[in-house]
Amino acid sequence: MFMQSSSTSPQKKATILSSLVATTLVIVKLIIGISSGSVAVLASAIDSLLDTLVSLFNFFAIKKSEENPNENYHYGKGKIQAIAAVIEGTVITISGVFIIYEAINKFSSGSKTSLLAPSIVVMLFSIVVTYFLVQYLLKIAKQTDNVVIKADALHYQTDLWSNGAVLVSLGLVYVTKLDIIDAIFGFGIGIYIIYSAYEIIEEGIEILLDKALDGDMVANIGEIISQHSEVSSYHWLKTRTDGSTNFLEFHMVLRPNMLLLEAHRIADEVEDKIMKLDSKKKWVITPHFDPYDDEEVNEAMLHGKPLIDLKKEI
Repeated sequence: MFMQSSSTSPQKKATILSSLVATTLVIVKLIIGISSGSVAVLASAIDSLLDTLVSLFNFFAIKKSEENPNENYHYGKGKIQAIAAVIEGTVITISGVFIIYEAINKFSSGSKTSLLAPSIVVMLFSIVVTYFLVQYLLKIAKQTDNVVIKADALHYQTDLWSNGAVLVSLGLVYVTKLDIIDAIFGFGIGIYIIYSAYEIIEEGIEILLDKALDGDMVANIGEIISQHSEVSSYHWLKTRTDGSTNFLEFHMVLRPNMLLLEAHRIADEVEDKIMKLDSKKKWVITPHFDPYDDEEVNEAMLHGKPLIDLKKEI
């Protein structure tokens, strides 16, 4: 029977807080951005609006990913986190393109920026609030190693830098009275936002494509298997992750006359050591017991060679 916990995880709490902070910043920045005519502040407001939507989406993505496996989803719904990361990265990219458009539009129209002092105060407030949010998200990301929270933390880190750039822009406009500075900084912020989205999209796509675990992690897993005194050798080691659960399968060669009870004990010992390599994530480990090294047979089967031909060769 499949059971599901109703408790609120640190990941979900983090997305709720992100949504509340982003909503507050949207309201404040939109009021000042529209009133002042600053493309940099307006761009920051649009970015915060997208932050709100993304954080809300992340909450539901994490909620779904934490559901236990059931009759229809035997491996759970962990990959929805990767989908959320790809969508978040895409949204960030779109916001960057919009900001660039607004900057070019202001440059060509020559519109003026007003209410500089209130705009500067709003951006200072935004920087302080965003800084503390980033520290909180980084803490949760370190605790959970959750791909969605890492993406959210990276997103708000870029916001921190872009808010700082907006503040510098407003300060320079205030001192020099050159409104073109606002457009130039807005354009630069748009480019930076698009660049920052690449890493988020890349990680999400890699999970969806079942990319293997980190090379060092795979090497450590292989070392654990091979160092067991009763394992002759191993092969067919395959790994992947869905963001919160690591999946691993491998073949290990044992004595041909070994009892199944002994083989099971060895597998448990190996699995216990492997799971300690990354205690932040769940593990689904599937060992296969071989009485001899049949790696060549497995490779041939992978490439579609008929099993009857393989038996003849053996």
